[in-house]
Formats: sequence, structure tokens, C-alpha cells
Amino acid sequence: MKYLIAVLIGLSTFTSHLFADVKLPAIFSDHMVLQAGVTVPVWGWADPGEEVSVSVAGQTKTAKADAKGKWMVKLDKLKSGDAVTLTVKGKNTITVQDVLVGEVWLGSGQSNMAMTVNRSKNYEQEKAAATFPKIRMFKESSAAALTPQEKCSGSWQVCSPDTVGGFSATAYFFGRELHKALGVPVGLINSSVGGTPVEAWTSWDAQKNFAELKPLFESWQQRQAEWDAAKANAAYEKQLAAWKASGKKGRRAPRRPSEPRLDTHHPAVLFNGKIAPLIPYAIRGAIWYQGENNANSGRGNLYGLQLSTMIKDWRARWGEGDFPFAWVQLPNFRAAQKEAVEDTGWVMVREGMLKTLALPNTGMAITTDIGEANDIHPKNKQDVGKRLAMWALADVYKQKDIASSGPLYASHKIKGSEVTLTFKHADGGLVVKIGDGLVTPREEWPTVWPPGGTGFGQVRGFAVAGADKQWRHAAARIIGNTVIVTSPEVKQPVAVRYAWADNPDCNLYNRAGLPASPFRTDNWPVKLPPGRR
Repeated sequence: MKYLIAVLIGLSTFTSHLFADVKLPAIFSDHMVLQAGVTVPVWGWADPGEEVSVSVAGQTKTAKADAKGKWMVKLDKLKSGDAVTLTVKGKNTITVQDVLVGEVWLGSGQSNMAMTVNRSKNYEQEKAAATFPKIRMFKESSAAALTPQEKCSGSWQVCSPDTVGGFSATAYFFGRELHKALGVPVGLINSSVGGTPVEAWTSWDAQKNFAELKPLFESWQQRQAEWDAAKANAAYEKQLAAWKASGKKGRRAPRRPSEPRLDTHHPAVLFNGKIAPLIPYAIRGAIWYQGENNANSGRGNLYGLQLSTMIKDWRARWGEGDFPFAWVQLPNFRAAQKEAVEDTGWVMVREGMLKTLALPNTGMAITTDIGEANDIHPKNKQDVGKRLAMWALADVYKQKDIASSGPLYASHKIKGSEVTLTFKHADGGLVVKIGDGLVTPREEWPTVWPPGGTGFGQVRGFAVAGADKQWRHAAARIIGNTVIVTSPEVKQPVAVRYAWADNPDCNLYNRAGLPASPFRTDNWPVKLPPGRR
């Protein structure tokens, strides 16, 4: 009898697999947005060898599931427009309702990308104005994983006053600008996790062979080898009891321990769990807000290598060439600048971001003027999203008369005691910001910049050094698209830095109202403080 029951159970399992329903990834669901103007992959699972058809907007494509039950079709280019229905047929039929065709962007990173609209400034006004049924957001909710996953989790939400509070603020304000300017539907995919490093979002194969990252990988190997679950849980329970006894005031609850290889900081685990399952969903491009974690790691000088590696990795895996990719340069944070230059992990991550612009089809929102000294999560995400959108509208969508960036250092010349700096993206000419106004300094205005100086119209933020590498505050004046800097304390300057501090005292802009990026002309080694988790 037991043998017969076992046989029946086996037959039932075999039959259910043989006639398994056609299934789609979670991202192919009601209210989704498909990318316009490109071939659109649609994929899923069925019985091996089963024929599956996909129909939308008057076209039908068919495919057979492979030996593992995976199938994929590629739809011909779709035009932006009103809602359509996506129908998938195999042994069963799936109907995906209210599908829009427009512009799809992936937003990823750590807590400042995850930060929601209901935590940004002017939330009540933003909520009241958020009736945008053609803006939708998919929040990827899968966990970290040891290996690349196929199936994602999440659902699409239609933007409304009732839903917008849970949208990623940076992605929403970016998407809203695109929607208003282009007049097409916008789909936003939010795959972000607070407090995580760039290496967690990069595949293992892409980063494993870099000698510069070997100490990082070895530290994780050591932690894994030393992992003792019982000991870790006992320590956690003790910390939790102490936290509860303290009344929970002014302190966060202790973090439940996790096996090192599954920690959200571990290299590749977030790529495996939260990016791999989205590939190859058709997107126009990606926006990225991250770097805070790496800035505090003691390895901020490696961020340029790591960010460029991740971008190349994602692009290769999507297989759609150099799709547009932009990021948010770290904002002003912590105590106001005192010294002429202040070497920190924060400034080195900013520099890594600046250098990554060497990759094709990339952009950067400079935000050294909209951060908050005492909050690593600044509430002004409206300007963050707007600056990312300005880049996209100018460089990706080729709209005219839109500045894509703040001023970027291009070159310099040294003559005597003066250094002349030339800038790209000096749209409308270089200016200084005084209060809320943009002003072209006049020759008679003071140019000396003491810390906290109040000279009206002065250009602040520059420092020069001679061969002794001793930095001094520099006087500066604007002539067209150039800035000339000098210091009476440095007779023979060899290098210049600008806005080189966590919270720099600087005010160079272009006429479009965008701030200049911090930069340096030297490549002198920078000694960083030790990292912290």
C-alpha cells in the first residue's frame, strides 16, 4: 500500500510538471511599462518543448521552451502610446492588463535611492500633485543571493496621491521631469538597498580578478571562515536585551546577525538577487545613487574602478551596447570646510565618480549645494531628480537648450604665480552663486577667500599648492569660461584643487544654475582614515 501511495505521489508530481502553467517574471504584470523604440524581450517558464506565443499591439511572436523550461521572444519595436494588453499563451493563457509603452529607467543604489517621496521635502504638496497615471514604478523586493537568480519579486504601482509616498524619491522626481518634457509614459524600476556598497551590486566574475580588491575579498573569506552562528546569535540576544532595557531611546535596535556570505555588504549578493533577475528587461538606461558606504570604508580611492566595473558589467549582461547610465555625485555633508583641502573617503568617492565620466554615454548630477550637514539623507530629492533628468533630456533625448551638467574641469596652464583653469559645460558662462542669485564677478570685487569670508562676489572654493604640497586658500577670478587662481603664499604653484572637502565652501556655477564638480589637477597620493562598517 505504501509503495502504491508513493507511486501515485510520483505520478502526480510528474503530471503537474508535465502540464505546468506558463509563468512570467513578476515584472511582467499589470500596469507595467514596456520600452519604446527597441526590440523587447519577453520571457518566462513552461514545460520543456512547449510552444508559447506572446501578443501585444497587433504583433505575435512564438518560441519553444528549452530543456530547462525557459523560453523567450523578442517583440518588434513598439511605439509610445495608450494602454495595451499583453497576452501569453501556452497550455494556459496569461493576460497582462493596462500595459503602457514609453521610457523605462532602472534606479539602483543604497538608501538615498531607496528613500521614498514621503520622506522628501514638501511631501504634502508633492502628494497632492501626484496624479500621473502614466508614471509607474516597480519595486524589486527580492533578497540577497549566493548565485544569480532568475525570478524577481515585486509589483507595478500606478502613480497617484495614494501611492507616490512609497516611490523612490530620486527616481520619481527624475521620471516626472521626463514625463512632463517628453509627454510619454515613464516606467521606473527601483532596485535599491540602504547601507550597501558598490561591490554588492557587481557580479562576482566582473570584479574577482582585480588585484586592488583582493584585500576586500580576503576579509570576507576570513569572516566566513570564522563564522559561528551560535556565538553570533547569543551576542545578538544580549545586545537586544540591553537595547530593550534602555527604553529604546536614541539608539537603533541591534542588527540580527547573518552569515557573512549572505550579508548585503558581501560582493555580488545584490547583483545576484536584485539585478540578475531583471536582465534582459528592456530599459532606456539606469540612474545610480550610492557611494556613501564606500566613502566610509577606507577604500574610497577605489570607487572609480568599482563604479566603472559595475557599469561595464551591467551593460555587457544586458547586451544592448553602452546604454545610458548616470549617477548622483555625493552631496555636501558633515562639518563645514575649515582647511584649504580636506582629504577624506567622501571626496575620493566624488573624484571616482568624476573620473567615471570617461565611459561613453554617462552623466553625473553634481549636488554639493543641496546636501545637509547633519543628515546623510538630504530631503531635497526634487533637485537631484531634476539634474539627472536634465542630463537625460540633453544627452539621451537630444533636446536643445538644456544644460546636461555643471562645469567640469578640462585643463589648466601655469604662468608665473597664476594658474588658468578651463571648464567644459560652462553653459552661458561661469558665474558665482550669491544667495539665490547667479552673478558674474566684477574686476573691482574682492577675490581673496579666507574661510567664512564675506567679500561680495568672491569666487570661493579654490586652493593651490607648490612643490612642497602645502595647500593654501586661493584668490580666484572668472574670465569667460576660465578661472584664474593665485595665492600670495604660493609663488610657484604646481597644483589646484576645488571644493575638496566633505562640506566644501564653494560657489562656482554655470548660467544654467548647476554647480561645478569638485576636482584636482594633481595625482598625489591621498591617505585616507581607516574604514568603518
